[in-house]
Amino acid sequence: MNIDIIKQVAALSEMPTADLKKKWTDLHPKTEPPPFNRTFLVRRLAHRIQDLALGGVVARTDKQMDRLANEEGAPQERKRPPGEQLFPGTQLIREWKGAEHCCTVLDDGFEYQGRKFGSLSAVANFITGTRWNGRVFWGLKKQGEMA
Repeated sequence: MNIDIIKQVAALSEMPTADLKKKWTDLHPKTEPPPFNRTFLVRRLAHRIQDLALGGVVARTDKQMDRLANEEGAPQERKRPPGEQLFPGTQLIREWKGAEHCCTVLDDGFEYQGRKFGSLSAVANFITGTRWNGRVFWGLKKQGEMA
């Protein structure tokens, strides 16, 4: 790898966030810098610098990756076995620190106290203020159990 490329990539970690965003607009003229954290910007900019200097994915490889992604048998969204599925309208009830909590399963998430959440873990984290596996918190599986 070219020493100049290595120096450019190494310099990214020392740059202030404002300079990283300016660098983003220089290297991606048609897009705004993403609103993500600094680590994300540094990694994506390092990738972009190397991509521009060394060339990106060869078109043939890109087409082959698309073909593989669309092939039958390609990894699909993980579905739970029939006995583990939660159906819309199901209410999960849990007592936590003396208070009863009720969460309703929706078609596309979960509802708790009028707020919509994307996962049971997000609801559990909201209730407790700490990270929880949602299925463990709501008693749908035992801690350490797979799935």
